[in-house]
Formats: sequence, structure tokens, C-alpha cells
Amino acid sequence: MIQLTQEQKDAVKKWVGAGDSLSEIQKKIREEFKIPVTFIDVRFLVLDLGLSIKEKTDAAPRSVDLSKPPAAPAPAEAALEEEDAGAAPGGVTVELDRVMKPGALASGSARFSDGQTAQWSLDQFGRLGLSSAKPGYRPSQEDLQAFQQELARILQSRGF
Repeated sequence: MIQLTQEQKDAVKKWVGAGDSLSEIQKKIREEFKIPVTFIDVRFLVLDLGLSIKEKTDAAPRSVDLSKPPAAPAPAEAALEEEDAGAAPGGVTVELDRVMKPGALASGSARFSDGQTAQWSLDQFGRLGLSSAKPGYRPSQEDLQAFQQELARILQSRGF
């Protein structure tokens, strides 16, 4: 456990109050106090001080309309606005889970042009799994191709 002076503890309280994340606080302790500290040490410090980190909320899950051809690369904000628009009837939408399923590198859901939904997951070996609540369901070849293209685009934009 790291030992901080009262002034340093007050600074940490101020950072937490300002909405800094644990990783931001860790970086500030290293840079401003010249104290090497691990992420878990920062987490314990925040708990010991009786503070709680404010979660930065994201918008609702994003979906993308695959019934239209892909547009030219746009700035990140424009791409996010397009994703928020949703899908037109008959299109394929792909969503990324905020919390990944156990054992999955990435997971989410997809809605195909026939209205069927399926859960997908990608493991650490790059194997893609797709499961539907309807036994024996198989999306059309066009839907599968659109799903794979959109999934690749979403994962690439998230740094996978």
C-alpha cells in the first residue's frame, strides 16, 4: 500500500471529485508525486479514503444500418452519429456488448434482415461463434457477409 501525506490525499480527493478515472489518478500520482503506483494500489487508496469513482456513462448500445453501401471514411464523431441512427427495416445490425461474455474477447448481438436475432462472440483465438434462440437458424449468405463486414468494422474502430 502506498503512503501519502495529507496534502497528497487531499489532491486525490479533488481528482476523484473532478471525475477522474482510476487510470488518470494513477498517472497523476506518478507524474505529480513521483511515486510509482499500480492500478490496484490506486483502487485500494480510493476505497480507503471512502471515495467512489464516478462512472462515465456512454450512450445506448449503437447499431448500424447495413442496408446502405459504406460511406467514405468520416471523422470519429460523424461515424458515431451514423451508428446512433439505427437500422432501416430489412437491414443487418450489429451491436457490441458493454460487458463482454466470460471467455470472450468481444461479444454482442446481431439482427438479420429476416428479423431474427443472434448472439455472437469472438474468442482469443479469433474464432467467431454465432448462436440464435431459434434452433437450427442460419442467416442468408448475404446477411452473413454483411454481418462479418460490419463486425470487422466495429471491432477495428474499437481497437481490436
